[in-house]
Amino acid sequence: MTNNIIISCHVDTTDAVAALGLEVWVDDQKHFDTDHVQTAETISIELIDDESDHELRFVMKNKTPAHTVINEAGDIISDARLIVSDLTFEEIKLGHVFVKIATYTHDCNGTQTSVVEPFYGELGCNGIVSLKFSTPIYLWLLEHM
Repeated sequence: MTNNIIISCHVDTTDAVAALGLEVWVDDQKHFDTDHVQTAETISIELIDDESDHELRFVMKNKTPAHTVINEAGDIISDARLIVSDLTFEEIKLGHVFVKIATYTHDCNGTQTSVVEPFYGELGCNGIVSLKFSTPIYLWLLEHM
């Protein structure tokens, strides 16, 4: 008999009018896909708790220059972003572990070369947040928490 684990998180937007899209993947399987995050939503994913390496990915899409308002001095006045919070594995919040391990790869919506940065909870550019983990999940949690 195989055991399953539940991965869940909350996603929200700073601008419900902006049509920012989001995909959520585990390995090569897409579990969530929308072209417009409008309100806060909880995403839950069920995964077999086998002995494997995995990658959880949040992919922001559809952001355009119109979603960012910049004044004459070059300061950002407002910006549409996606927020990923309360990531849990088996109802255990990852909190700082998510920030410590996850990476955010983007190219500032095509205006710069691609960079890999730490992820602090918000996607401000089209790109990919990646969290690599392994199962059995309780062993991975013990090693990283």
